[in-house]
Amino acid sequence: MNTDTDRSTIVHDVVIVGSGVAGLSAAVYAARADLEPIVLEGPEPGGQLTLTTEVENYLGFPEGVGGMELIQRGKDQAERFGAEFVHGTVEDATLEARPFELALSNGETLRTRALIVATGASARWVGAENEDELMGYGLSTCATCDGAFHRGDDVLVIGGGDSAMEEALFLAKFADSVTIVHRRDELRASDIMARRAREHEKISFRWNTELLEIHGSQEEGVTGATLVRHPEGHPKEKLDAGLEVESEDVDVGGIFYGVGHVPNTEFLADTPIDRDDDGYLLTSEGMTTETAVEGVFGAGDVMDPQYRQAITAAGTGSMAALDAEAWLDERAARRDAAPAVELEASD
Repeated sequence: MNTDTDRSTIVHDVVIVGSGVAGLSAAVYAARADLEPIVLEGPEPGGQLTLTTEVENYLGFPEGVGGMELIQRGKDQAERFGAEFVHGTVEDATLEARPFELALSNGETLRTRALIVATGASARWVGAENEDELMGYGLSTCATCDGAFHRGDDVLVIGGGDSAMEEALFLAKFADSVTIVHRRDELRASDIMARRAREHEKISFRWNTELLEIHGSQEEGVTGATLVRHPEGHPKEKLDAGLEVESEDVDVGGIFYGVGHVPNTEFLADTPIDRDDDGYLLTSEGMTTETAVEGVFGAGDVMDPQYRQAITAAGTGSMAALDAEAWLDERAARRDAAPAVELEASD
């Protein structure tokens, strides 16, 4: 293992930013290729999966597995093959020159030939009371992940866009009833998604309504919620302004946030990396994880606004490591074939 001093002075073959399932999968593949990857664990080591108490749709675990356990197993596996984990957040990335340089929050600077960005996307929360305590205990940001746990329940979906409609339609396969809670009186969702939700017999709507408080405990799970309503919409803003709002307690067995995700790509804002309007990393067309910058690869939810599943994140993590390995091999072959003057200039 390298010491902190060594890390600041040597050039690594691969640095992986992110320690969720995509980053861990990339670490396993890169380590097995003898690339000795450095894996940066940010402020939330393990990513979104650590907020899930039970994972039942990850291949190879027929009885299910805890999200934290799955992440720890992945980390142990990566370390077994030689990956090194470092605590730190990238505050600045210099990708215009080679080797790439990453300035970390702990004061270190990492230099690397190849970079895998697997920083994930963070689900938006709504600021309801007790959401910190109950996230993963009946409160979820992923119906595909947790919907099957709510067979026969009455559940709430918070939001008014396509994400909320998708969550509600999926949950309707399991729950007795699904109530979409939206702070306005009209949806932001596309016409087709809104129509599907409106026409579904199990789905109803609470307009001009917001979630104020979640009831329950980690032992019991979610047992209910306090909703507030104002005829002009945005009731929590009205409440903060001292205006009267209607309040109602409802009994529910689950609550799902469908207010979107934010990709963790702020540190790439001033780099040549291409991102879409929502901040998601753009990769080249085709079966590749390559980005607009040669030697930089994307994996997991940071480049996947559609699927956002642990299994797909793991798949793109392995792809990113394989792409990085192939790129490093190709670059080494070019260097070996280049004249000495060009070789010196390339480094």
